[in-house]
Amino acid sequence: MDTSTHNTILHTARLTLRPLTVDDAAFIMALVNDPDWLHFIGSRDVHSLDDARRYIQDGPMVSYVQHGFGMYLTERTEDGTPLGLCGLIRRDTLPDIDIGYAFLPASRGHGYAREATQSMLHHAQHTLKLTRLLAITSPDNQRSIRLLEHIGMTYERDLMLPGDDELTSLFSISFMNASQS
Repeated sequence: MDTSTHNTILHTARLTLRPLTVDDAAFIMALVNDPDWLHFIGSRDVHSLDDARRYIQDGPMVSYVQHGFGMYLTERTEDGTPLGLCGLIRRDTLPDIDIGYAFLPASRGHGYAREATQSMLHHAQHTLKLTRLLAITSPDNQRSIRLLEHIGMTYERDLMLPGDDELTSLFSISFMNASQS
C-alpha cells in the first residue's frame, strides 16, 4: 500500500474530502458532541477547542502519516461548508481497514454521505489497492445500515469488539483489482 497519499484530496460532483487540520477544531467539537454521534459512536471526551485539536492531532493526523489515510473532512465544494467526516480507519480490533463517516444533522438526507462514501470506496480500491473493506455500525442505526447496503456492502455478523459493552454490526465489501484478474 502506498502511504504517500496522506495529502490526498478527493473531489466529487458536490464535495471535497480533505485531510483534517487543527483549524477544523470547532467543526470537530460540534460533530463529536452531536447527540447521534454520542449515541451511535460514543463520547470522545472533546469538550473544548484544545480537546478537539488534540483529537485531530492524535487520531486522524497520526493515521495520515502511519497509514496514508484517515478520516477526511467532507465539505461542500461550492462554499467550503464542513458537512461531516468520511474516511478509512485501521483498527487493531478488526482484520481489515474500515470505512467510517458521520455528518452533522443539517447535512443528513441530502445524499452527501452516499457521495462521500462512494468516493472513499473508489479511493480504497483504485488508489490504495485494497481488496476488502469493512464497516461497523450500531445494529439500531438504520440510516447507516441502509447507506452501507446502498454502496454495496454486505452484512456479515454482529460481534462484540474489545472494550465495548454492546454488539456492533460488521459489514464488508470485496474488490476485484486488476492485479487479481
